[in-house]
Amino acid sequence: PHLITEGTIPFSPPGTDKKCSTWYKIFGSLEKSSRIPLLVIHGGPGLSHDYLLPMQELWSSHQIPIIFYDQIGNGKSTHLPETKGDETFWKEELFWDELDNLIQGLGLKEYDVLGQSWGGMMGSKWAGIRKPKGLRRFIISNSPADLNVWERAYARYRKSLPEDVETKLRRGEEAEDWEGKEYEEALMYFFSKHMITVNPMPAELLESLAWAGRDGTVAMTM
Repeated sequence: PHLITEGTIPFSPPGTDKKCSTWYKIFGSLEKSSRIPLLVIHGGPGLSHDYLLPMQELWSSHQIPIIFYDQIGNGKSTHLPETKGDETFWKEELFWDELDNLIQGLGLKEYDVLGQSWGGMMGSKWAGIRKPKGLRRFIISNSPADLNVWERAYARYRKSLPEDVETKLRRGEEAEDWEGKEYEEALMYFFSKHMITVNPMPAELLESLAWAGRDGTVAMTM
């Protein structure tokens, strides 16, 4: 019942000759289970699948196969730091192409998809525009319907921060020092108040944030 499979699917993004691959992890059996699998798209842009791993319980509890993957440039998939800042390369359509390629590579005939945060934003447009064959349901989880409203809410939360934390965030943003220790500490404080209040933060979430810290190409460009 605890069958776990890991692997990679070759992916050829337009705009680079580098050999790339998308890493995936499956809980359950795509061949033997009678349940329709659920493919999970992580948030960010720039995070990894790790913080969503508690969803693996859908397999152990309900025998629904769960497919996680790291988007290109993130986590255990191919990284492309040489493309940082290249807005012609890092486009939403790149992630649509990767998702199509993953579904084809895994041989999925019928499937559900859950997109969390950025994953819901990117994935819902993919589903609505490309109308992928085999997609039964698309589930949007914690995604903003309107980015302008999201930004206004974020600004309100920022005003409630201690002055020294807000100053560190502002200094980091003005200097575009996204990977500086001072900015990182202030951002983690903000996360602890407004993203997840569990203390200590779950190891899976910290691992996703660590991946973003190791390579900020996707997060900073997107």
